[in-house]
Amino acid sequence: MKTRIISACIMLPLLILVYMGGIWITAAAFVVGIIGLNEFYKGFEAVGTVPCKPLGYTAAVLLYGFNIFFPDDYRFVMFWAALTVIASMVYGFDVEKRKLQDMTSTLMGIFYTVFLSYHIVLIEQSSFRQLIWLVFLAAFGTDIMAYFTGMALGKHKLCPHLSPKKSIEGAVGGVIGSVILCVLFGHFFAPDFKVLCLVIGFFGSIVSQLGDLSASAFKRQMGIKDYGNLIPGHGGILDRFDSVLFAAPAVFYCIEFLA
Repeated sequence: MKTRIISACIMLPLLILVYMGGIWITAAAFVVGIIGLNEFYKGFEAVGTVPCKPLGYTAAVLLYGFNIFFPDDYRFVMFWAALTVIASMVYGFDVEKRKLQDMTSTLMGIFYTVFLSYHIVLIEQSSFRQLIWLVFLAAFGTDIMAYFTGMALGKHKLCPHLSPKKSIEGAVGGVIGSVILCVLFGHFFAPDFKVLCLVIGFFGSIVSQLGDLSASAFKRQMGIKDYGNLIPGHGGILDRFDSVLFAAPAVFYCIEFLA
């Protein structure tokens, strides 16, 4: 527990990048996507799968390149998505050397780590840039509140086959904590969007917990404990940002459909 708290404190300065916004948060999202992609592919390699790393890195650079030159044109995002799917399938043409999971893991890694984290950039460049904080309040707020609520009250297992330490009580505490934090943010910093902040706090928490459990499911299948050892007490980037990867699209689409 002590190691987790120290690591969390070390990561707090990273929120300065969120405050600075612009190129800083875009660069941070890109770095998270690239490192996360590398960790995800290494996990697959641990079970004998061979994803195409050059294709993954190229797709990431291409997506952010399109954003630099055509930031307001979503047609290029759709073009990127189609191109990525086609390229991943072409990678599997060599059926004598490539297996089905080689090309599917290549494609999944790109969309999981690069595309989902890219939604942070989409929020940053929208008219509701100040709501980007809700991504981290929902994800990290849920994680922290679920952890302490689970320690204090946890009795019923949530998903024992995926994460034995998580409890239903902790999950509920995480949702409540996320809602409180997001509503407080709305009250003080976005008073015109308090109801939206409440909705995001609720659904963002649920989705972020699904992100955490999804990452655990992959690790179970890969036979690994952590995706890496970059962050003491937390593992790799994916171990810390798995909930953020799911929360970012949830916040973005809540804003798009409800703001």
